[in-house]
Amino acid sequence: MQKLGKLNPTKDDIFAAVRAVHKRCRGAYGVIAMITGYGIVGFRDPNGIRPACYGVREDDNGNKEYMIASESVAMNAAGFTLVRDIAPGEAVYIETDGTLYTQQCAEEPHLFPCIFEHVYFARPDSIIDKVSVYKARLRMGETLADKVLRERPDHDIDVVMPIPDTSRTSAMQLAHRLGVKFREGFIKNRYIGRTFIMPGQKMRKKSVRQKLNPIDLEFRGKNVMLVDDSIVRGTTCKEIVQMARDAGARNVYFASAAPPVRYPNVYGIDMPSASELIAHDRTVEEIRDLIGADWLLYQDLDDLITCVNDVNEDIEGWECSVFTGQYVTGDVDKAYLDRLEDARNDDSRSKQQGGDAGDNGIIDLHNDED
Repeated sequence: MQKLGKLNPTKDDIFAAVRAVHKRCRGAYGVIAMITGYGIVGFRDPNGIRPACYGVREDDNGNKEYMIASESVAMNAAGFTLVRDIAPGEAVYIETDGTLYTQQCAEEPHLFPCIFEHVYFARPDSIIDKVSVYKARLRMGETLADKVLRERPDHDIDVVMPIPDTSRTSAMQLAHRLGVKFREGFIKNRYIGRTFIMPGQKMRKKSVRQKLNPIDLEFRGKNVMLVDDSIVRGTTCKEIVQMARDAGARNVYFASAAPPVRYPNVYGIDMPSASELIAHDRTVEEIRDLIGADWLLYQDLDDLITCVNDVNEDIEGWECSVFTGQYVTGDVDKAYLDRLEDARNDDSRSKQQGGDAGDNGIIDLHNDED
């Protein structure tokens, strides 16, 4: 608006500004902004990597009110009904009187949603791009169970346990399909920060045991299959495997509802540098040895994609770069990743914070499990 030199922006001015953002910015973003005295604008990156949607409700006088959010569940809680997802590159502008305008502001939009939203980030009761997160996670458990039966048809799993909270849906369905018991073996302390992005290995390791407490009775003398949504650094699952052994488990098996995370994320998820990812340049057996499990099972990427593919024919593909190293924007090269490595590794964070990040680091509450 400042460049246009206008004090009273029209909807066309708003959409022109969004078009300029799309031309200037690369990557993933979902934006909701209030223009004081005029209205609210929301828009989504041209690849639809990050989610955004809008909903509607009527006030006591029968007038329509609109809401823009990243997940549909936020609207449900506020009494709004989901209208639809904002399309990749599209902008939604709502004036203060409730008038709504939409316009496509990108030249070549494509829908490549982030698959990690369904693996971990989104709430299970959300619907993103017409795909139910809950149903997707149920299917992740089913395909994991099918892989168990392929690899070990005569498995000796006594009980399946989720690592709270995100893996609970998949773990429950895995246990049901295998016909074994499902139990809550760990109780979560909700006052401990998120572990896998904590700055410093010392802090991450200490926080895992403060965060989860095992119920010994559920472990004693049993072959336990632990299920987590994903494995990033490996800090959490290594400690959890040892906690299960300390609680008396005979054998500890570990299953990940996602494939190995081998590459850093550049689209807004604060994942560590490549060298700090436990799966980077390692085989599954090498990872199993590092976390101390008796058996390690990862979801296959093709199965994961099958789990999230649903009724939306507009989805052209999925942003899976943390598993494949292929970045949908096409502008991420080795030089960029090297700069990212220097900026994100533990040593750099420690220097930026002026000391040992493992003791004095700031906890970014952006993510949760390992």
